[in-house]
Amino acid sequence: MEAANRALASLTKVANNDIVIDVCLVGAFAALCGRSVHQQKYIEALEAEKDSLVKSNKATKKAMWDWKQQLFAEAASDSALLPLANLKVIYGEAPAPQPAGNTVGEDAKSPASKFVI
Repeated sequence: MEAANRALASLTKVANNDIVIDVCLVGAFAALCGRSVHQQKYIEALEAEKDSLVKSNKATKKAMWDWKQQLFAEAASDSALLPLANLKVIYGEAPAPQPAGNTVGEDAKSPASKFVI
């Protein structure tokens, strides 16, 4: 029991020692500084990568726009494999044509719509 009391007393003395507390505080500050520097470098690397990706995306969008314009120009010619109207429907620039005889009102009146499956 006496050994435990001595150990507890020495730990209390060390814990109350200003030098030990100062060393612990300086160590924590150094660790925080190191982490901050590491995070700052990581953020700068991410920003550089973002700039690179933005430039790449802009170049890709421009290339796709140029290809689409070229495709539309080829479709407008007489020897086109796919008519321009169909291309505009594919790209969503024109509404899709409704098939004849399949309107919403006619489906509701059909005899088959009376049966629930």
